[in-house]
Amino acid sequence: MNRISFRFQIYIAVFLCVIIGGMLALMFEEGFSFLDAFYFIIVTIATVGYGDLAPVTPLGKMTVIFIILLGVGVFIGLVANSIEYFIYQRERADRLKKLNMIIGVLFSELGVRLLKVFGEKDPDIGEIRAVLVVADKWSEDDFRRAYGLLEYHSYAVKSQDFNLERLRDCLKRREDFMIRLLENPELLEQEAFTELMQALFHLNEELGIRERLTGLPQTDYNHLSVDINRAYRHLALAWLRYMQHLKAHYPYLFSLAMRTNPFDVNASPIVR
Repeated sequence: MNRISFRFQIYIAVFLCVIIGGMLALMFEEGFSFLDAFYFIIVTIATVGYGDLAPVTPLGKMTVIFIILLGVGVFIGLVANSIEYFIYQRERADRLKKLNMIIGVLFSELGVRLLKVFGEKDPDIGEIRAVLVVADKWSEDDFRRAYGLLEYHSYAVKSQDFNLERLRDCLKRREDFMIRLLENPELLEQEAFTELMQALFHLNEELGIRERLTGLPQTDYNHLSVDINRAYRHLALAWLRYMQHLKAHYPYLFSLAMRTNPFDVNASPIVR
């Protein structure tokens, strides 16, 4: 939770406590009805003060003093923080929209190709192919079920099944592109995308630092398998999140994304 949201929630909590506590005190000490107590608290906090209701008991008067000293300040703070919070939410939505544009560029340049390569070597690809042919009729529940499947998928590809030199060259050619993505401050808004980029950079480094990628000991192949599966998992989850965003906001981009779905063996960019 960010600082602005936390402060806004604190103001709401304190404001509600002042209202509820003041109402209870006035109802028990002054004999106000529920409506009269609520009305009196609101006009007092809002500094209207019509004067048609007034406390007569010492405790009631002390309660009103407390409400004036604390409630008015909290009310003003709540109004100010409400404005700041809604401005922040609007700016955050704009930043996330820009971030999803960056994610789209990543998948266009590299992500979809890697998902196809990883999926071809996945021994359990059948179970996710049956679910990840996303359609226009998908609901939020469909996306949640797909998330659950990808979250707990085995991701058990083996590095020795790949042409590791080709995979290394593919990542190396796009190294400058990935570095430029990391220079964008919008990435700070989404931790999952940052983790994806870290996984891709680490895999690129692991493959690039070895003088040769054939005839490796099994322990090293196992190590590379872990790195590949980490990148595979982050890519798959990021792809599904991006599909959900496109479906909700950009139907024409979603249509193209589905025609190039890396999990659909029948996918084709040709509209039929």
